Amino acid sequence: MEKIETLQQWVRESSRIVFFGGAGVSTESGIPDFRSVDGLYSQKFDYPPETIISHSFYKRDPQYFFRFYKEKMLPLGFEPNITHRKLAQWEQEGKLLAVVTQNIDGLHQKAGSKKVYELHGSVLRNYCEKCGKFYPAEYVKNAKGVPLCQCGGIVKPDVVLYEESLDPDTMSSSVSAIRNADLLIVAGTSLTVYPAAGLIQYYRGNRLVLINRDETPYDDDANLVLHESLGTVFSQL
Repeated sequence: MEKIETLQQWVRESSRIVFFGGAGVSTESGIPDFRSVDGLYSQKFDYPPETIISHSFYKRDPQYFFRFYKEKMLPLGFEPNITHRKLAQWEQEGKLLAVVTQNIDGLHQKAGSKKVYELHGSVLRNYCEKCGKFYPAEYVKNAKGVPLCQCGGIVKPDVVLYEESLDPDTMSSSVSAIRNADLLIVAGTSLTVYPAAGLIQYYRGNRLVLINRDETPYDDDANLVLHESLGTVFSQL
């Protein structure tokens, strides 16, 4: 409780909050986390998920890639949870500078957040690799096998696959927001995936808060650590 009270006070006193979140932010909306026991990494496919969602595998076997992608990575019909909604509220109140997210589900925007930097892209944006025509996520979901454009090109989700680099503009905007934050809340991420995890190092302040069920490599660097579920913490803020 004492830690929650400290966090409450810091939130009250801050006007440039940046929230940096990972898969744990969306698990409470029912979207499976990559690495948890019942997450993507323990599912039964012929290859490890890292292999299937790599750029080279996508090029080599788009049929198999899309089978996995549609079954395991296309979270449609989910609703924002208390964490998404609270962050959107802080932004409306002028307290939150930005959300930096590793998630690809678009739930921050669905909750009303405007300034969202999506490090790994979004399932909601899909483009023909040939002509660039835009398609919604439902088109990809409902396509039989590989989703094709009217021009015959493959419709690729705007998500960053393994072996692909992060969008430089999104990265630099994220770095800038974190540099300017007076309170940085890092939540629902194991902080083991780079380059995203390295973003913390750009924070200049002395109010670094980590909220994660398990320990992270950065626990010792934080000013406040809560090993709790996000719903538990954010429902009290």
